[in-house]
Amino acid sequence: MTQTHHNIHKLTRNTIALILAGGRGSRLMNMTDWRAKPAVPFGGKFRIIDFPLSNCVNSGIRKIGILTQYKADSLIRHAQKGWGFMRGEFGEYVDLMPAQQRINETSWYKGTADAVLQNIDILRARKPEHILILAGDHIYKMDYAAMLIDHIEKNAELTIGCLEVSLKEASAFGVIDIDENRRVRAFIEKPANPPVMPGRTDTALASMGIYIFNADFLWEQLLNDDENPNSSHDFGKDIIPAVIDKHIVNAYPFLDLQSGQQSYWRDVGTIDAYWAANLELIGVKPDLNLYDTTWPIWTYQEQTPPAKFVFDDDDRRGQAVDSMIAGGCIISGSTVRHSMVFFNTTVDSFSLIQDSILLPQVTIGRHCRISKAIIEKGCVVPDGTIIGENFEDDKNRFYVSEGGVVLVTPEMLGQKLHFVR
Repeated sequence: MTQTHHNIHKLTRNTIALILAGGRGSRLMNMTDWRAKPAVPFGGKFRIIDFPLSNCVNSGIRKIGILTQYKADSLIRHAQKGWGFMRGEFGEYVDLMPAQQRINETSWYKGTADAVLQNIDILRARKPEHILILAGDHIYKMDYAAMLIDHIEKNAELTIGCLEVSLKEASAFGVIDIDENRRVRAFIEKPANPPVMPGRTDTALASMGIYIFNADFLWEQLLNDDENPNSSHDFGKDIIPAVIDKHIVNAYPFLDLQSGQQSYWRDVGTIDAYWAANLELIGVKPDLNLYDTTWPIWTYQEQTPPAKFVFDDDDRRGQAVDSMIAGGCIISGSTVRHSMVFFNTTVDSFSLIQDSILLPQVTIGRHCRISKAIIEKGCVVPDGTIIGENFEDDKNRFYVSEGGVVLVTPEMLGQKLHFVR
């Protein structure tokens, strides 16, 4: 065992994780009309931000800041209710760090780097050795302690968490060009011709938006960047390209330790990706195992009774097949197939739900047929509603994605849940 492994507890204890959770996530369309993207429900009972938060806790990193800005109310309440178990007297916390114009009294967070800079006084006072910067809107399980060990052993000032992606996919990411020792030689945002990994022909390294900085090095770079009038104050666009030549910047590939293959990671930033990633979990052996007791995903859980399936007549049988059904649900004389039903949702008699996601507190009326849809939280779907069978009809009433997923919100159904004049 190396000295670094021996001191891992000290390493994680002196690391602060910052989750950048201020973005709107406009590609999720109406799902982010009233909430920030990290607060979007996922996987039947979780929210997206539960994944990076759980990764921190499971990695032994228990000093966490959530940087909020856009429509953060549901995110803030979720963090307060579900993540209030940290013990302040042990130096543990999940702190909410809203944009509060601390440095510049005329502007909110202008970019990812500016969001951290605007909290520099708070962070410096806590004297961390390392800062772990995370996006708040991806689904994955990752041991950040292993990345921290790599950062120390490579004597790096900055380490970037990376995915292996095909050249075709790479142009949607910030792409990293490395040498044989994983030293970063270039960082290019969304390149038309991405650089290939050493020894590979069809694979590029893409940034996951996960960074480990030596704390003093980060403060220095943030202050330098703040003085540049041409900067957009973003880690990917400004900070990283500026430090590559003169400092040790390393790539850390996010690989499965046993197989050496790319580990599970999903950007659920579009309606199609969100729909697919949720329904993937229903599979017999999905790539993301929510039943793994060694790496649990923590969340705030509503106190709900068990799911209930009622009626057993030939034409009126309450049943769910190849589906995930959360607590508090009543499937009453209807059929749910290959779907994910979040908590406290009711499906009334003679209805058929297929290939769909029903978010919390949805009520589906009688004689409805719904397929390949996302029904937003709180929707009351009237008796006899048909969704997912006639796209022209659906487009007139709802939002239909490129992949043919129909998004239904309370507003589209004429229900003014959020805003009443």
